[in-house]
Amino acid sequence: MTLLQVSHKTIYSYATPVRFGEHRMLVRPRDSMEQTLESFSLRISPEPESVRWIHDVFGNGIAIAAFEGEACELRIEAQMVLDHAPEFTPNFEIDARARFYPFEYAAADAIDLGPTARRQFPEQTEVDAWARRFLGGGGKTNTGNLLMTMTYAIKEGFKYLRRPDPGTQTPAVTLSSRQGTCRDFAWLMMEACRSLGFSARFVTGYLYSPARDGNYRGGGATHAWCQVYLPGAGWVEFDPTNGIIGTRDLIRVGVAREPRQAIPIAGTFIGSKGDYVGMDVEVRVERVTSPQDGMG
Repeated sequence: MTLLQVSHKTIYSYATPVRFGEHRMLVRPRDSMEQTLESFSLRISPEPESVRWIHDVFGNGIAIAAFEGEACELRIEAQMVLDHAPEFTPNFEIDARARFYPFEYAAADAIDLGPTARRQFPEQTEVDAWARRFLGGGGKTNTGNLLMTMTYAIKEGFKYLRRPDPGTQTPAVTLSSRQGTCRDFAWLMMEACRSLGFSARFVTGYLYSPARDGNYRGGGATHAWCQVYLPGAGWVEFDPTNGIIGTRDLIRVGVAREPRQAIPIAGTFIGSKGDYVGMDVEVRVERVTSPQDGMG
């Protein structure tokens, strides 16, 4: 058993007291074969009038908070402990018909996968050209090698930048500038995969950066990567920021068709634009040495 404790703290500061509109929070990890949520708590100050939970169109757990009154600060803190059983060696049990690219999804699957295979920026043909560089000669390319090579190419060939401002730059901008955030790299890989006919989706979550991998990029904040659907293997994780294939050190919180659908915390305030001072985000992911250490 590997227990990981996650603390995700977000603080919004204002120059004068403001009223808060509804806030949506995507901070509760998804249970799966690789991760089981042992405990979870959500603390919000000032205390909201109500908090309700829903599942969105992707099955993500969303907390929606409504507020009364005014305050100069809004503090949101999620604490959780997970039993994490990652895939250290990706096991590509891909169906025989899909082991080499190109291949087609089964007709029934293609209907449901359609939205995640559709290009968001079809006019950005430079992304298509870049994606085709990973195809081998002779008309057939090993599917697993294609995707792994693309993942490593972004990690090794692009400069990672922290950008606290919201939003994700277009894949063409990331490609031309050769730099970006984790969400920019995920968006580029998704669009490149979609240009080749793969279904791909955006993932938001947390990154555990143990001492052995101190060079991980994207720690201390929420992290982003992507999944690609492979027949026989299902949705497989690819983190182009760190060159991670599979779920090693990745804690999945939410999945979406595009980045703007997977914002960890989104909301509004009622006041003047100048009232907003700034936002501070702190994420800590630590290994729990004993079950008791993560409870309380």
